Amino acid sequence: MSSFQILLILFISIPILEIYLLISVGSVIGVLPTIFLVVFTAVLGTYLLRAQGLATVKKMQATLEQGQMPAEALFEGVLLLVGGALLLTPGFFTDAFGFLCLIPFFRKYLMIWLIRRIHIPSTTKESPESPTQKQRPSVIEGEYSRDDK
Repeated sequence: MSSFQILLILFISIPILEIYLLISVGSVIGVLPTIFLVVFTAVLGTYLLRAQGLATVKKMQATLEQGQMPAEALFEGVLLLVGGALLLTPGFFTDAFGFLCLIPFFRKYLMIWLIRRIHIPSTTKESPESPTQKQRPSVIEGEYSRDDK
């Protein structure tokens, strides 16, 4: 199954699930409490997202001050961005995943899982005889002058 097909299924099934959950919860606790709950989770999520985001920025700055690449903090920032978008999307299913992205333990577990699933090309230099290294085009150095007469 291609990634386009997976995304298409997600874009169709998640809104249907959200509508079902909103109707189910609304029939149990009422319309106004359901609306309040959806708005409350969005407000709480943005507050928590702000706190987690500031902590991630501080972590990134500390890593940069040590002269290292803040790859982990950048990845955490991406997960926080995804979590924030999910929290601002009305619904209970997306809110659950959005809150999970705000929990540091789950975020670390999700980073490890994603790194194992996604092939990230190495930035280390490989030996010239390595078959996986692509041939780079030759660089021709020279000088030029422009004659606009």
